[in-house]
Amino acid sequence: MRLSEFAGKEIIDFDNGERMGIIGDSDLEINDTSGEITSIILPGGSFFGFGKKKEDVVIPWKSILKIGPEMIIVDRSGARQVHRR
Repeated sequence: MRLSEFAGKEIIDFDNGERMGIIGDSDLEINDTSGEITSIILPGGSFFGFGKKKEDVVIPWKSILKIGPEMIIVDRSGARQVHRR
């Protein structure tokens, strides 16, 4: 799959159907040697740049259950939260 096909898809949590974000708004963690995507990093954000920034959510590639034409279904139980600066 090309990155251009991947961009714009919604990320949905399998357990509760919650919309977690969009691939265009997230970062991808890529293995330096193989070029494979290892995880998706969803930014935590804050309310219009004000207030405390929420922690980012890192979803490992192995937690992706299904990639469809418009969305990506993930198992959030494998995700972890990190604080980036």
